[in-house]
Order: sequence, then C-alpha cells, then structure tokens
Amino acid sequence: MKIPNILTLLRIVLIPVFVLVYYLPYGWAPLASALIFGLAAITDWFDGYLARKLDQSSPFGAFLDPVADKLMVAVALGVLVETFAEPWMTVPAIVIIGREIVISALREWMAELGKRASVAVSMIGKVKTTLQMISILVLLAVPPLSTLSWIGVGALYGAALLTLWSMFVYLKAAWPFLSEDI
Repeated sequence: MKIPNILTLLRIVLIPVFVLVYYLPYGWAPLASALIFGLAAITDWFDGYLARKLDQSSPFGAFLDPVADKLMVAVALGVLVETFAEPWMTVPAIVIIGREIVISALREWMAELGKRASVAVSMIGKVKTTLQMISILVLLAVPPLSTLSWIGVGALYGAALLTLWSMFVYLKAAWPFLSEDI
C-alpha cells in the first residue's frame, strides 16, 4: 500500500471520528473536531505532495482522493448547517456541495469523451479549497455567533463565491462539448 493512499484512507476513517467527537457533550469537543478536520485537510495536501515527490501516483489514489475530500467537506458543512440552523449558513453550504456534484459529474463525462484535461483543477479551485478549509476550521473551533465565527462565515461566503466562479470556468471550458446537440 502506497503512503499517499494510506493518508487518503485515513481521511475517510477520520470522518466518523470527526462526527462522533463533534457531538460529544464536552466543552472541548468543538476544538477537538476542528483539529480532526485540520488533520484531514493536512493529509489532503500531504498525500498529493507525496504522490508526486515519491512518484507514487495510482489509479486508486486518483479516484479516492477527491472522493475523500468531498466527503469530509460535505460532512463538516452538514454538521455546521445543523449547528447554526440559519439560512445564511445553509446557502453557501448548498452552493459548495452542489458545485462539487456538478463538477464531479462533468469531469466524469468529459473523461468519457477523452477531454478530462479540459476540466482539470485550476488555481481558482485551489484557492477556493484553501479558503473553504480555513472557514470550516474556524466555524468548527469557535462558538456559533461569536466574533470569530463571523470571520469563518465571511470566509465561507468567499469560498462559495469562488466555488461559483470556478464552476463557471469549468462549464465554459466544457460548453463546446455540452452544446453539440442542443
């Protein structure tokens, strides 16, 4: 088993641990769940780095890495939506999760056409992911509606805007193939 794949699998194993810790009835649970999410976010970066550095890329890793990322983010956003229970928190979460579904389907379809490179990860996507991870970390670690939580909410809205922008960029690149038989 390759080290990057082990890190990806660790990220998936951390999902139920994250949820369990998040709902523990202790004052330290929010910070502990944020640390677990932070560990998962670091393994996301680190597994990609190691795959390139150690030349340990694999089809398994190429498939599972984005799945692990999307699962962790979707679960974290789900618990945050439940915690805040406000439309202003639900809207950016829906935008982020919805975009991930659309772009995953688009990438799969483009791969079937042999045009996967047309919708490769862009710098906008990397910035979006970084802002998204920071916002989720802050929102998990601090009490809802505290001064610091508003920083997390602002970062989440920034991530949602970049999410829409990157989705537009990907759809624009794929449009010639999508619109052939309209």
